[in-house]
Amino acid sequence: MTIPALPSELACPLPWHDPARPLLVARRLALSRGVRELCREFDLEIHAGQCVAILGRNGSGKTSLLHALAGLHDAGEGAGALDVRGEICFDGRSRADWPPVKAARFRGLLPQRQSMQFAASVQETVLVGRHPHLGRWGWESAADVSIARAALDCVGLQGFASRDLRALSGGEQQRVALAMLLAQTPRLFLLDEPLNHLDLHHQIAVLELLRALAADGRGVVMVLHDPALAARYADAVLLLDGEGGVAAGTTGEVLTAGRLGRAFGHPLRRIEVDGQAVFLPA
Repeated sequence: MTIPALPSELACPLPWHDPARPLLVARRLALSRGVRELCREFDLEIHAGQCVAILGRNGSGKTSLLHALAGLHDAGEGAGALDVRGEICFDGRSRADWPPVKAARFRGLLPQRQSMQFAASVQETVLVGRHPHLGRWGWESAADVSIARAALDCVGLQGFASRDLRALSGGEQQRVALAMLLAQTPRLFLLDEPLNHLDLHHQIAVLELLRALAADGRGVVMVLHDPALAARYADAVLLLDGEGGVAAGTTGEVLTAGRLGRAFGHPLRRIEVDGQAVFLPA
């Protein structure tokens, strides 16, 4: 596995927290919608340098869990509202104690669906990621533009800065969204299906980029669909079984054929190719 070097513009700033302290801690976290349990109580710690994959069948609650970890969830009432119980801390402080702007500088979220149908250039879109770092009436500086350009380079979109966002393919728009998150320069990356619309080459390129971010001192949590990619690129896994159960542990502990088969509702076989785990339908 080749881990690319990050450009200096996107490198993690000097540590401003105790390196021994987790970036994110969830204690007795549980999620439900109405009478349906998405996740029964579990604990989680995410440290700098770690990649965590969230796996599960469609509708098992992966997106809801990611949003809860980000501290973003609907506070409404009724059968469709997400009920989050337990405590979530960023860098040793309760999520509730973080002002919105400081939280946006600390953690960044890549949503599953992108709203990119506005008349804007690619560079203007990526610069939105710099907003948490600007003053109330601030404008992007030359340094912000440099960060945006570096982010575009990282996702293979050199020369796209002036392109109209609406003229891009779905995969190109997905990479623009990832560049916008890179430009935000958070300490903790939370990504909901970052491989959406990407071909195989760009899937691997993005996963290697996420590993590079972790190697640079960030924490990465990503929703994936392919257990083999999780086995290759993640250090730990959260596996949702769709009935409220959560298996949390290292990839070796969680990614077994039996456990994955039960979670996805279909028997799987685990084989190894060149030392890498591959899971095939039985």
